[in-house]
Amino acid sequence: MKVLLVGGGAREHALACHLLQDASTVELVAAPGNAGIAAIARCQPVAATDIDSLLALAEKERPDYTLVGPEGALALGIVDRFRTAGIPIFGPTRAAARIEASKVFAKDVLRDAGVATGRAERHVDAAAAKAAVRTLGAPVVIKASGLAAGKGVIVAATISDADTAIDAMLIESRFGDAGQEILVEEFLEGEEVSVFGITDGTRVVSLIPAQDHKRLLDGDRGPNTGGMGAYAPCRDQAFADGIADTIMAPTLAAMRDRGCPFTGLLYAGLILTADGPKVIEFNCRFGDPETEAILPVTGPSLAPLLHAVAVGDRLPEHVPSAPPRGFAVTTVVAAAGYPEHPRTGDPIVLPPSEPALHVFHAGTAFSSTGQLVTAGGRVLAITAVAPSLAEARRRSTDYARRVEFDGKQYRTDIAARALGGDARAS
Repeated sequence: MKVLLVGGGAREHALACHLLQDASTVELVAAPGNAGIAAIARCQPVAATDIDSLLALAEKERPDYTLVGPEGALALGIVDRFRTAGIPIFGPTRAAARIEASKVFAKDVLRDAGVATGRAERHVDAAAAKAAVRTLGAPVVIKASGLAAGKGVIVAATISDADTAIDAMLIESRFGDAGQEILVEEFLEGEEVSVFGITDGTRVVSLIPAQDHKRLLDGDRGPNTGGMGAYAPCRDQAFADGIADTIMAPTLAAMRDRGCPFTGLLYAGLILTADGPKVIEFNCRFGDPETEAILPVTGPSLAPLLHAVAVGDRLPEHVPSAPPRGFAVTTVVAAAGYPEHPRTGDPIVLPPSEPALHVFHAGTAFSSTGQLVTAGGRVLAITAVAPSLAEARRRSTDYARRVEFDGKQYRTDIAARALGGDARAS
């Protein structure tokens, strides 16, 4: 089977490794790929947002199906274009991808579906948004409605912080078009959990639950990022199946009622409040860095499910779930200056490879001299798999510590809360 993989981050590297578990039967082409993916697949220098060129590549390669990693391509309508051309593709249409591309749209869908979420108001005027903040009180969450690479959510501890965030989005246009419409949302207390569901638009197969760590620094301090690490499983499969039934299924029904059925990977970002799980956000694709933690401990290959959805088949009514293959902890190693102004071009030196440890490349490239260098904000995702969560965390953190490049940033406390400790005290 030939698969075209769109994207070039650590998520795509993890997907590539998962698809190639049975390498003898899979031919993988990646666009654009990265330095890590190039070692296991044939990479083509086509940007993930260049839909015309991706379509031309697919028409040339004729893959059995295309798997899209990043949300940008989905929001631009790559699925619509490929389906019109008769090329099977895994992912939602442009209309359905609005569940991530527009947080205002997602809130409307949640309301229609009767799914619990935080109170929120839509605003395009800074003064009105600031008035809403004073009604809700602090802490409060300010969200850019559009796609902002995981950085468009600001948890404001004070009203002054909220005013600054509103100005940054609506007046200073720091998030571009993504921040021209915002949500002022109540702050919800509780633990965050990510649940993925592969869906044909009606049926859902839930994956192993994971927990992301968004803040840059240990102790959940510093600015929000695209994600500095994750661990899996953080809950059992029964929990994930319950979320599929109570949150994903009614959401999918609401999408069908709106005339934009959702197929592909639906990601529910949840917070476990005293009143039960509530949706913080939906994403329309595999999450990053959760994918790097989930896939290495996922039992049977997901490839048959991905292919079925891509070609328009119904998913089986019941898919037996296999127990996780241990615990996984992913530590992201980021570039100097990330997330605001990441520096590129710094030479990278990797420690020797280790059993049950995956070095997923994100922002990497080869220089003209063949040296591996930084080429993005999040550079590597280091996933260790072990029989215990504590061992997985120790090995992931230790390898990240030994990665060498100037100005590297990483957290030492991924999964620390789950182990009843705080890395700052260890």
